[in-house]
Amino acid sequence: MDIDWNAAWQQARSCGKEKRDKKGYWNKRADSFADHVKTSPYAASFLRLLEPLPDWSVLDVGCGAGTLALPLAPLVKRITAIDLSERMIELLGETCHRDQLTNIDARVVGWEDDWNLAGIGAHDVAIASRSLVVDDLRTAILKLESKARRLFVSSLVDDGPFDRRIFEAIGRDLNRGPDYIYLYNLLYQMGVRAEIRFVENSEGKKIYRDLDEAVDNALWMIDAITPEEHERLRRWFEKNLRKTTDGWRLDRQHRVRWAVISWERTEEK
Repeated sequence: MDIDWNAAWQQARSCGKEKRDKKGYWNKRADSFADHVKTSPYAASFLRLLEPLPDWSVLDVGCGAGTLALPLAPLVKRITAIDLSERMIELLGETCHRDQLTNIDARVVGWEDDWNLAGIGAHDVAIASRSLVVDDLRTAILKLESKARRLFVSSLVDDGPFDRRIFEAIGRDLNRGPDYIYLYNLLYQMGVRAEIRFVENSEGKKIYRDLDEAVDNALWMIDAITPEEHERLRRWFEKNLRKTTDGWRLDRQHRVRWAVISWERTEEK
């Protein structure tokens, strides 16, 4: 029997205890998440695959605080950056003002909003980088395709950036939801023969100044951490951090991989 990959995606999402498609969730995590991605090589790896052109207009869906929009801005004509989190858009706006970037139009718009009413027009390229936190994946794909012909989407491989050791240390289960294979297979069912490539970065290679920085760097993963969980997390880092000539690092790296899936919308669609 053929699998309905949109239904399978919904089922996999329903098994998770934490819903990462809520505005409040990202408003609370915006500052720590923005700090976290500053030191990640992910954006540079994604942009190498994107190969942007200077005359492009780009729609960045789920832009966060500008993980891709900021390094992409000098390379393209204009960017419409949208996110459901007011705090993410606020942080992006502050950076644009500070760095005098004038070609990023940042707006509070989510997947569930009416993009036409929000004034989101056609673009050369649409990207959804690590932002497909939606229940109806098919509808999200069609919304992307309605705004651009060239599409680039990245999705989890295995646990993605969520370090399972952190969750085990504080006594929680990790329910990271569906990964890239659901998206790829749904696209295939929709008649899309997408290209898939992988980017990798190892968060465990990160060097920390001290124990406090290591603990703070992990907090973005954890929803509503309790004082008891915070203490368990601190004890775990105390046990597993090792001194190096540059600072402190974990003795075993956490491998992080992302699938970058790209395709061109056909004229029939």
